[in-house]
Amino acid sequence: MVTQKQRAPMKAAQGRGEHWGQAVKSAVAALGRIPDDVNIGFVYVTQGLAENFSSIITFLRETTPVTQWLGAVGHGVFGPLGESYEGCALSLMVGTLPPGTFHCFEPAGDDDAESLLAPHRSWLNGRQGVTGLVHADPQCPDLAKLLAGLSAGANAFLFGGLTAAGTMPRQVAGRMTDGPLSGAWFSKDIALATGLTQGCIPIGGPHRVSEAVDGVIMALDGQPAVDVMKAEAGDSIARDLSKASGLIQLALPVAGSDTHDYTVRSLLGIDPRRGWLAAAERFVPGDRVLFVRRDAEAAQKDLRRMLLDLAKRLDGRTILGGIYISCVARGPALFGTEGREVAAVFEALGDFPLVGFSASGEICHDRLYAFTGLLALFLR
Repeated sequence: MVTQKQRAPMKAAQGRGEHWGQAVKSAVAALGRIPDDVNIGFVYVTQGLAENFSSIITFLRETTPVTQWLGAVGHGVFGPLGESYEGCALSLMVGTLPPGTFHCFEPAGDDDAESLLAPHRSWLNGRQGVTGLVHADPQCPDLAKLLAGLSAGANAFLFGGLTAAGTMPRQVAGRMTDGPLSGAWFSKDIALATGLTQGCIPIGGPHRVSEAVDGVIMALDGQPAVDVMKAEAGDSIARDLSKASGLIQLALPVAGSDTHDYTVRSLLGIDPRRGWLAAAERFVPGDRVLFVRRDAEAAQKDLRRMLLDLAKRLDGRTILGGIYISCVARGPALFGTEGREVAAVFEALGDFPLVGFSASGEICHDRLYAFTGLLALFLR
């Protein structure tokens, strides 16, 4: 049996090719010899390989000792060679976890938290300190509510991301699935450290929603919502609201957070005549919101802050492997050059096996985020 002290670092690799066969073969070759006791694998593929994802999983099962694969289709993939967004590319990481310390889960029954949890109660019951890796479909309705229910029902801390949207199965958790979400539970015997970094900064204080219908906010603090946004966004945007597109977003402060945390929701539309704002969230009067701005300098600074915090929390422990999940709106758009975001991770924490993907949204604890980066580290 492999104990915590004996666990070897995981192994990671990336592959590219003209078609799926070349890509996965190059990645497996880069992994080198895989020990027979390796029992878990992580795989992320670009959209160029989405229709061949099932074939890739079959190949990996037939050519490696790993039968339990976890992964998803992303807008891009991350690995030891950096970032890949175009063409046929994938990243792999394999490792050995003590038997019984992890458990794959996939959709079952209705798309509600209890139905998802029911088949896995025998593994979850009585366990404390469980962590869950979750891959989710961005087209799933009420996803934020589902994640909150899943976290509460399993008494677990969640981390993960939303796949690139599409009609093909976009997730694997032991087997291919196209359900709302899937992933794996890890017991407290698996030491994990996670960090979250924001890509937007607040540009004003919180406001109270005074009038709203579903995703449309009519009034904030008793004033037309657009007028409140103009006052905080600055003269340039106030004079030309088209400049707000992709730059100004709405955010929901996390109640009770001692780190002033917030979850960003995309601003989808502006009605200057009525003074209304539309966003990717359902609002009711009394909700608290604030305006945030996408900011490259702030994103780079906060990434360094998050990595420094994780480095301190290592407390001398070895990083066995890591998973990095970053919003599709980050990457070169905020870091200037393809590869700079992942390079910053290695610069701060040293060289270690890493995989991950560019996501449609990020999952941390029991909440759904956007414009963030999330790093999870497996520790000795």
